[in-house]
Formats: sequence, C-alpha cells, structure tokens
Amino acid sequence: MKVLANDGLDQSGIDALTEKGFEVITTKVPQEFLMDYINEHKIRTLLVRSATQVRKDIIDNCPSLEIIGRGGVGMDNIDVDYAREKGIHVINTPSASSESVAELVFAHLFSGARFLQDSNRKMPVVGDTEFATLKKAYAAGIELKGKTIGIVGMGRIGQEVAKIALGLGMRVVAADSNVGKASIKVTFYNKQFINVDIETEPLQDVLQHSDFITLHVPAQKDGYMIGKNEFEMMKDGVAIVNCSRGGVIDETALIEALDSGKVKFAGLDVFINEPTPSKEILNHPKISMTPHTGASTLEAQDRIGLSLAEQISSILQIQ
Repeated sequence: MKVLANDGLDQSGIDALTEKGFEVITTKVPQEFLMDYINEHKIRTLLVRSATQVRKDIIDNCPSLEIIGRGGVGMDNIDVDYAREKGIHVINTPSASSESVAELVFAHLFSGARFLQDSNRKMPVVGDTEFATLKKAYAAGIELKGKTIGIVGMGRIGQEVAKIALGLGMRVVAADSNVGKASIKVTFYNKQFINVDIETEPLQDVLQHSDFITLHVPAQKDGYMIGKNEFEMMKDGVAIVNCSRGGVIDETALIEALDSGKVKFAGLDVFINEPTPSKEILNHPKISMTPHTGASTLEAQDRIGLSLAEQISSILQIQ
C-alpha cells in the first residue's frame, strides 16, 4: 500500500502511516513525470500541498489512485469534483493549520504597525550611522488594542483570527455571505473561557468601518474581491492583510493605494503569479511579506500529518 507524499509530509504522519503498514514515499517527482511514476509504482494515495497539480490527466490515466490528499485547506490545485465523480476520495485538513495562519496574520499586523518590514531592512545597513534618523522615521507606530479589525471570511481561520483579536482588546467585525453569526470561544490557560457572538455584516460596511482588514476567502473565479472600488470605500490609513489566496487583491490597485497613503501598510503571504511575485510588490517598503508560509509551523505540520494518516487509514479500513 504505497503513499506518495509528493510535497513532503511531517514525520508524525509518516510514522502513523508506516505503523499501519503503508509504504510512504517522499521523493519529489516533477510534475511532468508524476503520471508515469504513479503508474509504475502503483501508488494508491497521492498527498500534495500547493505545489503539485492533480488535474484530469492524472485522474484519468492513473487507475491505481484511490485517494488524493491535500495537506492544508484550499484544494485549488486539485480537480476535486472530477476526481470524486471518478470514485476517488479527495481529503484535506481544514482545521490543522487554522491557528498557524491566524498567528501569521498578527505577525504581519504587528510588523506593519511598527514598521518592522522596513526597519529590519535598513537597520543592518545604516543603523550605526543613521540611528537617530531611523528612530524619527519609525516614531509614528500604532497600537492594535482598541482598533477595529474587519475579518472577511468567518470560517475556521477567520474565527481563530477573531479569538486573537478579542484577546488583544480589539473590536471585531466580520463579513461572510455563508455565515450569519459565529460564536467565538476564547479559552484561557486556567480553563476559564468567554463566548462572544459575532454577527456578520455586509462586506461594504466592514470595509468602511475597519482600521485593519484581513482576508480569509477562497480563490476568486470572477475577478478580484478587493480592487480599486473597494479600496475607495475604506478608511484613510487602513491596513490590509491577505493570508488566503493570491488574486484576492488587485495588486496594482494595492500599490496605488499604498503610494497615495490610502492604505498605511499591507501584509501578504500570497501573491499573484506565485512563485514569481512582481518586483513592484517585493520591493515596496510598506508591505510585510512571507512566501506562502501561513501553515508552515512545526505544530501545524504535525497536525496535518496525523490528520491525513487518520483519514487514509479510515478510508482504506486499516485498523
């Protein structure tokens, strides 16, 4: 029973599958050779993350495949409906990385609020000669406490963002066409907790009233969710973070908004044209950036590996 983890798998997942009698292969097979490799080795389960594409050609021409697994939430790189029509199980790990992505949102928010994305570039270069100048340049930082954060998309990740925001003393507003109200349980170290109900609002209202905006929505099929018109609705000096999918924000409109001062700063973990983001985005001093690492924590990878192993064993009825 062979499992090909083409984009890697945490050791906890490998161990859990091995204990059940699976042979786990972590060789990275190039996309153009993937179909032949699956057939040659009679792979029953193919595990991917965001890099490997599992399209109709593989689904149609790899009869040994029984399971396609995505380590993470989004499955844009898999023809999910088509695979299921062909009788292949398609699984993912929707809750395993929620906390990791939510914490990265606040890493970007804190970074932009205190100019870390710029000061971390300049301090090593001129910190010993222009210390006073840099100190003055970064003196107008802002606090998150007491501010309004608008969460666009109140799924698992959006709700984790809300928990952290509430803990920081922020006012939380949210928009989600599929969720009318979310009940957020904030748990503390001593087993005490609070419940906060957040009723979602129209997107336009959230854009207009938020000091910070964070996006947690699927890839967009019909244009950008946030473009020039949406930026015009926002407060002057707003900040925006996108740790969801590239293409949710019109990057040209974002740069214009940053240059005009409409947007104070942005945080991006995802980009149009990954893995080659535009130079304009990469070089902009008001953007805090990470290379699509929202789910890349040791804890998240451990949870992802164990979740995939459990689902695979259940589907193939391995006790």
